[in-house]
Amino acid sequence: MAGKQDSVIIAIDGPAGAGKGTLAKRLAEAFDYAYLDTGTIYRAVGARLLDTGASASDSAAALEAAHNLDPRDLERSDLRREAVSGAASEVAVQPAVRQALLEFQRRFAACPPEGKAGAVLDGRDVGTVICPDADAKLFLTASPEARAGRRHKELQESGVESIYARVLEDIKARDERDSCRAAAPLKPAEDAVTLDTTALNADEVFAQALRIIAEITGRTPIQQR
Repeated sequence: MAGKQDSVIIAIDGPAGAGKGTLAKRLAEAFDYAYLDTGTIYRAVGARLLDTGASASDSAAALEAAHNLDPRDLERSDLRREAVSGAASEVAVQPAVRQALLEFQRRFAACPPEGKAGAVLDGRDVGTVICPDADAKLFLTASPEARAGRRHKELQESGVESIYARVLEDIKARDERDSCRAAAPLKPAEDAVTLDTTALNADEVFAQALRIIAEITGRTPIQQR
């Protein structure tokens, strides 16, 4: 990203189950900033392709869908459908699509929708690749066992059958893939503050994040101003 942006950018990275999505949403609400779950953008492109009847393997169609992606596409209620997941996996390996979506994420951060004064982005490479000049960078982590327990509980509460041991195995396998991949591996940015959430509840994580952001940027939630 060229130059410093006027928008305040908060980057939240970390592995699955560390609590970054929950925290990022709360921070966006507290500061009245735009929120972007960077993990949904490939699903949104896949959903657009399915709408048009195009194949996810059609690189030209996938690139067009990526270029036409709108922030409202990320709010669709069908992004977790199995068909959308399959399409997302196919488009995610296409370099031209990845580049287009990198640009989308950077535009979102620099010029948040609805004229918001800032943006909170969560993912795995926000602070290292997408927004290396973010005003505040947090890297959330937690033990694999704690993260698997949270995911297991979440699945059960949503009515999905879940086996803890299998969830833990999946978490560890995903950590290995994300940390060892050649492109944008999962790791904290050099200037990120690491926050271990293993023994913290959501309110405690939120309180610590607010303190860290205030120390780094001087920004406080709108209700505290």
